[in-house]
Order: sequence, then structure tokens, then C-alpha cells
Amino acid sequence: MKRVFLIPFALGLAVAASSAQGFHDFTVKDIHGEDFPMSQLRGKKVMVVNVASRCGLTPQYEQLQALYEKYAGDGFVIVAFPSNDFLGQEPGSDEEIITFCRENYGVTFPVMSKISVTGDDIHPLYRWLTSAELNGAGDAEVAWNFQKFLIDRDGSWVRSVPPATLPDAEEITRWIEEK
Repeated sequence: MKRVFLIPFALGLAVAASSAQGFHDFTVKDIHGEDFPMSQLRGKKVMVVNVASRCGLTPQYEQLQALYEKYAGDGFVIVAFPSNDFLGQEPGSDEEIITFCRENYGVTFPVMSKISVTGDDIHPLYRWLTSAELNGAGDAEVAWNFQKFLIDRDGSWVRSVPPATLPDAEEITRWIEEK
């Protein structure tokens, strides 16, 4: 009798596990409106960061670009998501945002289309990034612009880094340099 109940239970777990979504399962829109499958980042360490052009932390773009230039050849990538969720500090269109990033900071790392990173209309990727139930590792509310999420080469959530922590902080560079 126990086997009768265990088999359906085990099958239910298998179905639930197979429907779970991982980082590499997401496809987002880049700043030009093209699909950007996260699966193309398999095997790379990824920093996901929500950005804004009119924030006191906007100068972090400079450290983000320097970090990307230093470690891109070692399998590291930064993926930026503009967001207007905090005091309207990213009001521009996608075209205005990428122009600002390139002209002021020489940004060459991937920048995605503007999304919501909090609230009822939170983007599904950010729902995954902020929910331990979904990412299997940790809860992390997005506190402000320039919050960073570190994702390992397998697409697993590693940790969230507060907005005020500079992109080139030792805790981040140490993680990038770990094999």
C-alpha cells in the first residue's frame, strides 16, 4: 500500500522539478529590442545589475565598464537592466539610455531594455533573482539602483550585493577570480 502512494508522490516531484526555471532558461529583450537568451551565458560568471542614469550611484557605470574590460576574457559578463523604479531616476527611452551609457561611460557590456525590478509588474527574471523559492538560494529585495546579483557558471544564484558596494569591491573581484 505504501508503494502506491510513494509512486505518485515521486512522480509529482519529478514534474515539479522539471518545470522549475533557472537563470539560463530566461530570455529577455536587449536595449535594441532583440531577444537575449541567458542560455548564451552558460559557462560564464554573470553580474546582473539594475541601473539608472540620474542616480547618485550612476558613476558606478565607470567601475562596471572597467570590471568588464578586465575580466571579460576570463568568462565574466555584466548584464545591465535599466529601471525607473526608484524616484524616476531612469526616465529615458531605451535609445536615450544606451546613448547615455556609451557617450558618458563607454559601456560595451550588454544592456537590456528597461524593465521593472520591483512591485507588481516585476520582470520574471527579477522575480527569480529576488525569491529563494524560485532561485533555490536566497531572498534579496532590490533596495535601490545598482544592486548586483552574482550568478555562477552553472546559472546558480550566488548572492546579492548592496547598491552602495562598488562593482570593483574586493568581495566581487575575489568571486570573479575564483575558479
